[in-house]
Amino acid sequence: MGRKTKMNSITSPELLAQVNPQNMQLLEDFKDYLRSLQRSEATINGYDSDIQIAWVWNLKHNNNTFFCDWTKRQVIKYQNWLINENENSPARIKRLKAALSSLGNFIEAVLDDEFPNFRNIINKVESPVNQPVREKTVFTDEQIDSLLNHLTATGQHKKACVLALALYSGRRKAELLQFKVDDFTPERLVCGGALYKSAPMRTKGRGVQGKQLEVFCLAKKFDPYLQRWLTYRKEHDIESEWLFPDKSNPSEHMSISTLNSWAKTFSTFLGVDFYWHAMRHMTVTTFKRAGIPDTVIQQYIGWADISMVPVYVDMKADEQLGMYFNENGMVTPEQKSLADL
Repeated sequence: MGRKTKMNSITSPELLAQVNPQNMQLLEDFKDYLRSLQRSEATINGYDSDIQIAWVWNLKHNNNTFFCDWTKRQVIKYQNWLINENENSPARIKRLKAALSSLGNFIEAVLDDEFPNFRNIINKVESPVNQPVREKTVFTDEQIDSLLNHLTATGQHKKACVLALALYSGRRKAELLQFKVDDFTPERLVCGGALYKSAPMRTKGRGVQGKQLEVFCLAKKFDPYLQRWLTYRKEHDIESEWLFPDKSNPSEHMSISTLNSWAKTFSTFLGVDFYWHAMRHMTVTTFKRAGIPDTVIQQYIGWADISMVPVYVDMKADEQLGMYFNENGMVTPEQKSLADL
């Protein structure tokens, strides 16, 4: 069975209104500090939601204690509640604690004039050991081909185009939505026409602007889906600079919530849980199977560290070894270029 994430509704406006005002002020000051460092709003919202969970637990189970007065015993109680009552995974608990620890670092380093005796104790309490709590969905080429064929046959060209772009570019959800029509003109073709290279776009990274990258897409593989979608747009008078415009406001691109909704639809068709990040894994795995060197894969995806490549390769050890060893002993695998894919 595929991935399942337990989602609990813990906070609410009514509960947050009862939270210790000092704690809420600390959170607001922390968010202002993050904005002064030009952290992205998505990052700030993540801290906000994670720390709000701690504040509501503190309200219900810890006498609404001011955070600067927390003891290690109270940190242990919070962690115990997360894992045994709220049924969070060890990885989720580490993230929730990391948000509180970042807040603690802010108080210790920036608000030391107000709280000179404060010491950040969150990481003094050992976190539970990571354990796999969900099976990663590894898709076959046949599964994704069947989905693409279904979407095309039923005239769902926008969905097919987004899916194909995810498969042949390896981009994250937020990045898929940033592509513009002009990123797929003949002038954008490189490597003898094998790849499209986009204008710089915001990818995951620190700061409001994130990490600016020119990203790539396999042109020959993607073009059929692109042309069908562009034809549909023309026939239905859809005009927008964005490749995937918002249905109600074409001046804006589509939202991530729409992609999340589509993922549920794809899951129903496939009979297993679909998640967009799996397409990034498929891109890297396809390149690896084709014998593309890790350094080229690294450059294609835009990773700073080549060690990320094996993390995304969904191949068992026997398959990888089989590329270099057979009944004749060691063999040299056929090297392909991106143009061959």
